[in-house]
Amino acid sequence: MQTRKIVHVDMDAFYASVEQRDNPSYRGKPLVVGGSPNQRGVVAAASYEARKFGIYSAMPSLTAIAKCPGLIFVRPRFDVYREISAAIHAIFKRYSDLVEGVALDEAYLDVTENKQNITYASTIARHIKTAILQETQLTATAGVSINKFLAKMASGQNKPNGLTVILPEQAIAFVEQLPIEKFHGIGEVTAAKMHSLGIHTGADLKERSLLELTHHFGKAGQYYYKIARAEDDRPVEANRVRKSVGAETSFASDLSDIGQMLQELEQIAQIVEQRLEQHETRGRTLTLKVKFSDYRQLTRSKTMLAPISELSTIFEIAKALFESIDLENRSIRLLGISLSNLDNAKQTQVIQLPLFQNGNIIF
Repeated sequence: MQTRKIVHVDMDAFYASVEQRDNPSYRGKPLVVGGSPNQRGVVAAASYEARKFGIYSAMPSLTAIAKCPGLIFVRPRFDVYREISAAIHAIFKRYSDLVEGVALDEAYLDVTENKQNITYASTIARHIKTAILQETQLTATAGVSINKFLAKMASGQNKPNGLTVILPEQAIAFVEQLPIEKFHGIGEVTAAKMHSLGIHTGADLKERSLLELTHHFGKAGQYYYKIARAEDDRPVEANRVRKSVGAETSFASDLSDIGQMLQELEQIAQIVEQRLEQHETRGRTLTLKVKFSDYRQLTRSKTMLAPISELSTIFEIAKALFESIDLENRSIRLLGISLSNLDNAKQTQVIQLPLFQNGNIIF
């Protein structure tokens, strides 16, 4: 089987950069796109100037303003972001039809076989970055490697406006030296559990058996076992239909106060509302996810007659589901809300798999 050539493109602070592009008075200043702190809003995106203050996506706006009193707040303009995203995807399609959009600002491309018969995937990535800058006045960072996991990790190495290539012969060594908290798919809480088990790097993770990892982490252990060996056979899925939209938060310290739990739930609901607007969709089935301090997990769902997308409705339903749970003085380590049965019936699911031939790979 021919080794794949995967490019991961990630726009640099996309929403915030668009606002700074369109309003010169915002340039060079700490800025966030999101809800007002006066309305208990949530940060949707932060400029690089804001990130220097420790401000990041999904942070409560009140926390963000406390970190940077001069912070500029801008309401999201998803119609503008979608228009720019469509222009960027048109650039991608000049090179490959195997394009999987992860979000408005992020996509994978399989360029193993590409439309312009360019030998090096890194050359394609450079061409894409140049075209994006020329046509949108925005910068992007790209990662190039042999699978989606490694391409994603590569794009995170040199932001903003960077390009990193992980060659096939470099893959194992790259993963082995990587701190476990830097792995895509390993969050703060899981990283802390791995640290408690003596797993601090990719090399440490690779030493653990599949049985041990699935014992500690369930089905996710299979994923961890493979990525520790730089393996990821997930295809780039063109025109993938989104089946759900959601958000969840793992807490560094377990929550035991009901009021704090509901406040976190409301902020999660705000993120879900933003993502529904971003994807221009609504959902009929709301699912609440609760994980307790002992890692036991439960879900509660409710299906509505009509699809919903408004914050007040999302939070009201999630709150009712939450209040139906008998907490029994238990503390909570994770809360999540998702909406499924999405209002996207006009879309059709077309999953295209790349065709491989025997041959060598050149980056």
